[in-house]
Parts: sequence; C-alpha cells; structure tokens
Amino acid sequence: MAIKKKDFVEIEYTGKYKDTGEVFDTTNAETAKKAKIYNEKTEYKPIVICIGEKHIIKGIDDFLEGKEPGEYKLDLKPEDAFGKKDPKLMRMIPMSKFREQNITPVPGLRLNIDGYIGTVRSVSSGRTIVDFNHPLAGKELTYEIKVNKIVTDKKTQIESLLKTLLGLKGDVEIKDNKAEIKIEGELPKELTAEFSKKTKELTGVETEFINKLKKETEQKEQKEQEKKEEQKKEKT
Repeated sequence: MAIKKKDFVEIEYTGKYKDTGEVFDTTNAETAKKAKIYNEKTEYKPIVICIGEKHIIKGIDDFLEGKEPGEYKLDLKPEDAFGKKDPKLMRMIPMSKFREQNITPVPGLRLNIDGYIGTVRSVSSGRTIVDFNHPLAGKELTYEIKVNKIVTDKKTQIESLLKTLLGLKGDVEIKDNKAEIKIEGELPKELTAEFSKKTKELTGVETEFINKLKKETEQKEQKEQEKKEEQKKEKT
C-alpha cells in the first residue's frame, strides 16, 4: 500500500554528509557507535512520523509520499534538508559577553546566547564570530531510509504525536475512541487544547490530559477519607 499524506509510518534512517560519507545522525545504536557519535542519552530505535506534517525534514517528508514500505536512499540539497546558509545569522559577539557568563569561547563550541543556539566559528582578541545557522545548513546530505510499516494503531499514533509535538512521554489509554494521557505535571490549557485539536484531526481520537501526580494524590486522599468513615461507623 502506497504512503499518503496524514499516514503514520515507522521508519529507521541514517544520515550522512554526501561529500565524505560521514554519519552525523542515525536511529541505529550500532551504526552510531561505529561512527563514534553514540550518545547514552539518545534513544536509538525506529521512529513514527506523520507524513505531510513536517515531523521530519522536507526532503524526506516529500520523498516518502507515494512510496511503499521498503528501503530507500536519497540525496538532498540544502534547501530540502536544513536550509541554505544565511549570512545574516553570523554575528560578531564582544568577548565581554562571554566573560559575563564565565565562558571561554573556542572554535566549534555550541552555546546559548540570549536564547539562541550558535556555534563559535573564530576567536580574536576582542571579538568572537558565532554562527546561528543550523549546524547542517548549507550541507548536501545522503539518507538511507527503511520504512518498516504504515502505523494504524491509534495508541502508537498518539504516543508519536506526544513526543514529536510536545517532547513528552505519557501513559496513553484508549477507551471508546477517547484517549487518557497521564503525564507528570500540568500543561498550559492553550497547549493541551492545540494538541487535542491536532490529534483529533490526524487520528480521529479525542484526548484528555491527566496529571498523574495529582490523580495519585486525590486517590490517596479518597482512600484515607473512606478509611476514616469506616472507622467512624465501627465506633458507632
């Protein structure tokens, strides 16, 4: 069955620089170790994305539409990957700015300046050039992609949206075409409303967020109250 817009698909991929063949990203742990880019904090496993929803770079998103599950290789120009280099995003930062934050800038250092992530390109006596372009901007890339399957399971679809749109993991339970999403903590109502709207559009399932810690506290308090009432009845 051919993949179409709004379909959820499970994929694996490895991204390489086209000119050198060097691996810069992968969903496979062994490949990451061989390329010496392995990170213990990264979860290496297939990912689930929704086609046409910009859950992955444009070149791959466009390429997968109309394809069948299987293995593919594609080359991407910068405009279909992480964009062209924008000279306006190269900024000269006074050394005093780094001293304020006790930072010693060196070429290649990734840092956060006023909420923007940049890479130090060069360091002189009084000033430092920081590049705020994406690290892969301007690069021609090659991707090896394996489409495992089209995902129809609603629970898996919602879990993928939770991770992709909100960067969260949660306990998802579906009953009568309604999903309860248990998370630790509280999200702004505007955020949950927007997520619920998008989830309904893509999966057809209504969603409700439940604060796991608050729920557990309420259940505990309810049990304690019931226990007190039982003890009171026994006394009378």
